[in-house]
Amino acid sequence: MAELIIGGARSGKSALAEKRALESGLRVVYVATAQAGDAEMARRIAHHRTRRPAAWGCVEAPLALATALQVHAAADACLIVDCLTLWLTNLFFAGRAAAQAEAGGPFDCALLADETVALLDALPRLPGRILLVSNEVGCGIVPMQPLSRRFADEQGRLNQRVAAACARVTLVAAGLPLELK
Repeated sequence: MAELIIGGARSGKSALAEKRALESGLRVVYVATAQAGDAEMARRIAHHRTRRPAAWGCVEAPLALATALQVHAAADACLIVDCLTLWLTNLFFAGRAAAQAEAGGPFDCALLADETVALLDALPRLPGRILLVSNEVGCGIVPMQPLSRRFADEQGRLNQRVAAACARVTLVAAGLPLELK
């Protein structure tokens, strides 16, 4: 079963995913999408690592998320994907999406499209439990810069498509979960 857990920054969504993984009684594998591009991000990653149980596995999947899920999903496993927002960011900057968005011209990013389709195709077929964490970025103002606007658009579309593919969707605000589906 796949579940999407969405919320704002520091809303408690990762903590909820970790709690649900512990409660599942399954072997847990943390699928990390973050990349430590600077010292502050390295500290964030280290913080996440220290609060996870040592017995949990960890797989880094900054781009090929569907492939990582297909390799590590199993009937006896609970995978936590943390998070789709950083994965989308990685795809934006690994391909041409960021440059196209900045230029304000047509948007055609094959890497982003292909990886998203691969994820959506894989989700319904994965064994075990999959907990996907993502930021809800559509509750604020419309960003001023073209890249930020395009990213917010794509994040919203990704969240909608993943939510449709999941059996359960939970919104987290101020540490409180609200079941949406």
